[in-house]
Amino acid sequence: MIPMQTSCSCSCSSTSKGPRLIFSCSGAADVGELADRAARNLTRDGHGKMFCLAGIGGRVSGIMKTTEAAISILAIDGCPLDCAKKSLEEAGFKKVNHLRLSDLGFEKGQTFLTEPNIAKVMEKAQRFL
Repeated sequence: MIPMQTSCSCSCSSTSKGPRLIFSCSGAADVGELADRAARNLTRDGHGKMFCLAGIGGRVSGIMKTTEAAISILAIDGCPLDCAKKSLEEAGFKKVNHLRLSDLGFEKGQTFLTEPNIAKVMEKAQRFL
């Protein structure tokens, strides 16, 4: 007899049929660092699972299949270039929730990685998951 799995490692709820994935800009700018940290904290707190944006760009089969099975995809971008969202769209993912940090008032080159800033991004991001 195979034991039943009691917890889900993919960050999906018991009523859903797939993971809630978070793809973050992790670019060289301060807003990329803020987006990355918020995504990691959202994962840590069980709101979804941060997933590999580079794997999407490289069309890594396992990453693509997991993303295809997602019930929710969130792209968090630091600036108006929207690299995370565009990478997902170029890979064929059209139903992407999108959060752009510059729309929240964070400016490239003028944003500090602080707990209140991380919390602000996390609060907004949770609405998309």
